[in-house]
Amino acid sequence: MSKVNVNPALVEYIEREILPRYDHFDQAHQRDHVTMVIQQSLDIASRLDVNTDMVYAIAAYHDTGLCEGREHHHEVSAQIIKADQNLRQWFTEEQILVMSDAAEDHRASAKQAPRTIYGRIVAEADRFIDPDTIVRRTIQYGMDHYPELSREEQYQRMLTHLKEKYGRNGYLKLWFPDSPNAVRLERLHDMIDDEQAVRQLFEQYTPDKTN
Repeated sequence: MSKVNVNPALVEYIEREILPRYDHFDQAHQRDHVTMVIQQSLDIASRLDVNTDMVYAIAAYHDTGLCEGREHHHEVSAQIIKADQNLRQWFTEEQILVMSDAAEDHRASAKQAPRTIYGRIVAEADRFIDPDTIVRRTIQYGMDHYPELSREEQYQRMLTHLKEKYGRNGYLKLWFPDSPNAVRLERLHDMIDDEQAVRQLFEQYTPDKTN
């Protein structure tokens, strides 16, 4: 993962103290997820006039609030950023407030747009629009949080989620029109409209034990 133009001391701290927290979250939000969000955030930031240290830290902390559950994890992530005294080595209090706001604003279901460019960056980076990945993570989340559901119930839960979040009338919003996500989202719309394709991916990623 490229971290060009990010303070090496900040990287060392986050890789040692923050990223390992993701090892304890559900399968859809483990270290591979946060490293993807970090990389995509830095890729977006490379085209903008922003502070890359802030972008890196926001991405690293954005889901740390999952330690207290999913419902309010964005708010807890913001609190974790504000409470971390170590961040004062690299950031001013004003920057830390911007970073906490960005973490709080990243959630896809938020009804209002992120308050700052930093919030829009992490919100966009958190949305890697890849049909296979999205279906796999949705299945993983269902298995982790609703293990009592039958195989068919898991499928229906997944399909409902895909339509509500990623469908043509879903709540997911993209904040950068020139992002590769825009093209990917259109392809995902087409896949969701083809329920046979969705079913095939579900069968591919669902272990036999759900029968």
